[in-house]
Amino acid sequence: MPSNYDVVVAGGGTGGFGAAIGAARSGARVLLIEKYGFLGGAATNSNVLAFCGLFQHGGETAVPAVAGASDMLMAELERLGQDTKPRQNSKTGNWIVLLEPERLKLAMDRCLAEAGVETLLHARTSDVAAMDGSLGTLTVEAHEGPLQLSAGAFVDATGDAHLARRAHLPSADASDSRELQPYTAPIRVGGLPPGFQFDRSALAKAVVEYNKSGAYPIHRPNGGFFAPIQGSDDIWWMVIDLPCKSATSAELSEAERYTRAAANDYIAMLRDVQPDAAKAELVQTGPQVGIREGRHCLAEEEIVADDLSSGRQRSDGIARAAWPMEDYVRLGKADYTHVGGAGFAHVPMGAIRARGVKNLFLAGRTIGADRQAYASVRVMGTAFATGFAAGVSAANHQDGDRAIVEKITSMGGLI
Repeated sequence: MPSNYDVVVAGGGTGGFGAAIGAARSGARVLLIEKYGFLGGAATNSNVLAFCGLFQHGGETAVPAVAGASDMLMAELERLGQDTKPRQNSKTGNWIVLLEPERLKLAMDRCLAEAGVETLLHARTSDVAAMDGSLGTLTVEAHEGPLQLSAGAFVDATGDAHLARRAHLPSADASDSRELQPYTAPIRVGGLPPGFQFDRSALAKAVVEYNKSGAYPIHRPNGGFFAPIQGSDDIWWMVIDLPCKSATSAELSEAERYTRAAANDYIAMLRDVQPDAAKAELVQTGPQVGIREGRHCLAEEEIVADDLSSGRQRSDGIARAAWPMEDYVRLGKADYTHVGGAGFAHVPMGAIRARGVKNLFLAGRTIGADRQAYASVRVMGTAFATGFAAGVSAANHQDGDRAIVEKITSMGGLI
């Protein structure tokens, strides 16, 4: 494996995938680094089995807000038998695409290979050298030991600004002044008969009874969100929410133990809800708890709540943000503020550029955003778009903003 690349991407979720595809389509030699043995981010490592933010809110038909790398992935998922038709939540009006994690892992592998992206799994950045306002040599802790890599530009798509923090760049850690968006821990439930439907009324009553003495209070009084998982009779159940104060390893460890115990309790409760759920069983949690918000670094500019509420469009926009500001300030209850204007707002070029360094770009959950705007742009659909833009920008970082915007559009990005 060569040690010198045009672009190195850290993180293999939707932001990192989008960045790798965007850089590769620009003709760059690209390496993507991922700490797990598979790609997919929260969809595969945290059981979050839905793409949110690919489409604008509401309407009778789904209006796309994202294109580029996501189109390539959707086409491959369809070849693998995945139904990628968007589904609308009748209560919120949001459009989502449900996922099956094993197909997603394979589809990402195939798309990156087709684009010529090299992928290094079971590896993560441990150190990076900066000189004269640019990042240079990157140390990667691989399974066999440390590797030294260099690149002309880098993309931080780690979700918690891991690469930026290794470079000792200015921090924007919201955890210093407030709690972060809460953890989530979706459950995969099996042992149910084909076509099983939950009795919502009975489940709501069971939640009330459980909360009287249960060790792991349920914060969603209606019992949470259910959806079928393609290729099986299993059900995806979102019901666990936990406060996130610092996202430290110690706090995460406690959250992992809590969610495993809570999931076991909730499955036992579920068996009593209705007769045909008597054989319900816990198929899977994780592999890790879902992290809605990690640490941040400072970007050159933030997208802010007013940008979204007004649907602000701008000449230096590099991606569309269309998912409502979904703020879980109350555990188990999302407060939605919808995007105004034409139904989307532009993410500015400055939001994907790390402050204080010339050749580091941000993707997905690491981009510059204020607290409320972050509650929108953090979702996977928007991460595809900001990742694609970050990858194109990294591969063409010597070019001006206008030229980069034109290249994003010419390569299929939706601005």
